[in-house]
Parts: sequence; C-alpha cells; structure tokens
Amino acid sequence: MSENIRAIVALGNPGPDHARDRHNAGFWFADVLAARWRLSFSSEKRFKGELARYGAGGDTVWLLKPATFMNVSGAAVQPLCAFHKISAPELLVVHDDLDLPPGTVRLKESGGHGGHNGLRDIHRVIGSQYNRLRVGIGHPGDAAGVLSHVLGTPTADEQAAIEAGLVAAADAVETVLASTWNRGAQQLNSRKAVSD
Repeated sequence: MSENIRAIVALGNPGPDHARDRHNAGFWFADVLAARWRLSFSSEKRFKGELARYGAGGDTVWLLKPATFMNVSGAAVQPLCAFHKISAPELLVVHDDLDLPPGTVRLKESGGHGGHNGLRDIHRVIGSQYNRLRVGIGHPGDAAGVLSHVLGTPTADEQAAIEAGLVAAADAVETVLASTWNRGAQQLNSRKAVSD
C-alpha cells in the first residue's frame, strides 16, 4: 500500500435531514469505500465524527465522516491529523464541487478552497497542502440558487451519474493506494475523456 494517503476525510452535513443533499457527496463516497472494503464506522468523540480503519499497522488508512457541520469541518480534521501525526500531504479530502458536472470526479493536489466552506475551514486549521477528491454536482447557473442547490436532492439522472462517478473514484483511490497518485488521477481523466 502506498504511504501517500494515510487518511480520507469525506465532507458532508450530519443527520438524516441532510443524507440526500448534494452537499453530502463526500459522505456518499465514504459509504462506497466502506462497503467495498467491508468496514463499519464507529462514533469517535475525540475526532468529532464517524471513523473506520482500513488496513493495519503502517499500512492503515483512516476513513472519517465528520459529525460537525460542513462549515466547521476543520474541527474534525485537526484532531485526527494531530493524534495520528498525519501531515497535510497525507490527507485526502472528499467534497462536492459545483464547478464539475454531475458524475465527473477529479483528484487534485493542494490548491485553493474555491469558496467551499468545508475546505475553507480545513485551510484554517492545517493549511492548503492537502489532496482533494472533487465530486461534481453541477451548478444551478445562478449564484443566488447555489445554497438551495447544494442542500437539495439530485434528480434521478444526476444521482445515477454521481453514483457511477463515485465507483470510478473508488477505483482510482485504490490505484493511488496500491500504486501512485498520478496513475489514479490518470484513470479519472481518461474516464471523462471517454464519457465525453
């Protein structure tokens, strides 16, 4: 297993009221990985979220769904990274992305927060040098509609596209863990080129 990624933090809002929101695409990805890896989450007060462990010893990858709300995601990321001595470049944060169409997924190394409040708060506590998995949810076309869009439910077609993207993203993350970051990122890039 690669030593690049030691923790995957999937962003969303807790509670059943938000379970199907587009903003919870990160949580959906965590559930795909947990099912694939046969993991179960347990509540961890220390890390303010639901935590699962993949692998063992030096090959452990932690999978966290914060129980904090999106805007304070850093409150869950910081204690996880501090306790397990995980540096920002060893972290993969999974989040919804308005700038990508539904079903498009991208791996990205570091960068800005792009106005995403979850990323903005993570920047505040650990800086910007962490990795991201961007899960496209599309844009409503009008800035005034963004809040209702991210807190709304995808259409059936959007949901199907997103779910297919999450499976492809899980394949790519497994490639990163088994091989290299570049190989995993190339998988996602070539998938989009084919689907276009």
